[in-house]
Amino acid sequence: MSIKAMTSKEVTKKVFNKEALFILDVRNKSAFLDWKIEGEKFAYLNIPYFDLLDGVDEILNKIPTDMDVLVVCAKEGSSVMVAEMLSDEGLNVSYLQGGMKAWSEHLEPVKVGNLKDGGEIYQFVRIGKGCLSYMIVSNGEAAIIDATRMTDIYLDFADIIGAKITHVFDTHLHADHISGGRDIAEKTEAVYWLPPKDAFEVTFPYQPLEAGNDIIIGNAPINIHALYSPGHTIGSTSFVVDRKFLLSGDILFIDSIGRPDLAGLAGDWVGDLRDSLYKRYRELSAELIVLPAHFMMIDELNADGSVSERLGTLFAKNHGLNIEDEHEFKKLVTENLPPQPNAYQEIRETNMGKMNPDVEKQREMESGPNRCAVR
Repeated sequence: MSIKAMTSKEVTKKVFNKEALFILDVRNKSAFLDWKIEGEKFAYLNIPYFDLLDGVDEILNKIPTDMDVLVVCAKEGSSVMVAEMLSDEGLNVSYLQGGMKAWSEHLEPVKVGNLKDGGEIYQFVRIGKGCLSYMIVSNGEAAIIDATRMTDIYLDFADIIGAKITHVFDTHLHADHISGGRDIAEKTEAVYWLPPKDAFEVTFPYQPLEAGNDIIIGNAPINIHALYSPGHTIGSTSFVVDRKFLLSGDILFIDSIGRPDLAGLAGDWVGDLRDSLYKRYRELSAELIVLPAHFMMIDELNADGSVSERLGTLFAKNHGLNIEDEHEFKKLVTENLPPQPNAYQEIRETNMGKMNPDVEKQREMESGPNRCAVR
C-alpha cells in the first residue's frame, strides 16, 4: 500500500468535526507527554522511533484497522519511515506532513461574528499552540489583533477578502509566542499599536495604545475601544469591538485566567489581575462575547472550532472569576502556576526588537504547548 500525507489543515478539520483518529506518535516519551495533537475522539500510541528501527511487528496488533491512522514525529522524516514500514505490512496509514513543526504553525481562520453594516470578525485558531488572533473587517479595511509570526496567512487572507490592513494591535508584550504585528505593519504601512507600559524597552517605533483610545475602521464605522486591563502584564489592554465583542487578550480565557508571572512579578501584578477581572470587567455588559487570545483545552472549542463565550456565562462558570476571598485568589494565582513557556525570556526580547533570530530558531523557541493560563 502507498502512504499518504495528511496536512495540519486536514487534522484540524478532524478536531473541529470531532472525528475519530488514531495517532502513532514516534517522538520520545517526554516530548509526547509535554505536547501532543489533541482531539476529542483521538486515540494514541507513543512508541519512540528508535524502538521501531528493527521493525514494527510488535505493534501491529495495537494499530486499529477500523479508523484512520496517522503517524507523527517532530519534523516528518521519522514518521514517513514508520508509515512505510506499516504500509509494507498491509496497513493503510498516513503521516503528518511537516510533523509537529507544521502542526505548531497551522492557523485556521473561523468567522466568529458579524458587525454592523456588513462588518465581520475572524478568529485565527492556532490549533497546535492554543493561540488565538483576530481580524476585524469593515468596508474594505481590516485591523489585526495579536498576530502570530506566520504573517503571510493574515496578508493572504486579507487579499482574498479584499481588505486593506490599516491597524495592527498587540494586547500586550507576548512571552509565549513571537508577534507578527510589527512585521505586518511594516509590510502594509499600517499603524502598529502597543501598550507603552509594556513597551518601554522596545527598540522600534510604535503608536502608544492608551486606555480609552477609540480606533475606527471602515466607513460604517466599526469602533475598537481600548480598555486598560493589567495583570498578565502591566500594560495588558483589552478591546471592546462594536459594543458586541470583548477581546480579552491573556487576561481572561474560557476556562481559566491569565498568569501574572512571565516578567517575574507575580506578587506585584496579581492585585492588578484581580482588579481587571473583578472590577473592570464587572462594569461591562454581560452580553459581550469574550474572544480570548488563548485556549487551554480542546473542549473549549465551539462546534465550529471557534473559541468564545458570553461574559455573563464566564462570570457564572469560570472558577477564576468566583473566588470571593482576595487572599485565596492571590494564593491560587501565585502558587498554582504551570511551567513557564519555552524560551519565554528570549521570546520577550525578540518581541522587544532586541533579538532577531532566524526562522528555525523562532520555531525552536516556540515549541511546546501554550502555558499562559492559571486554572
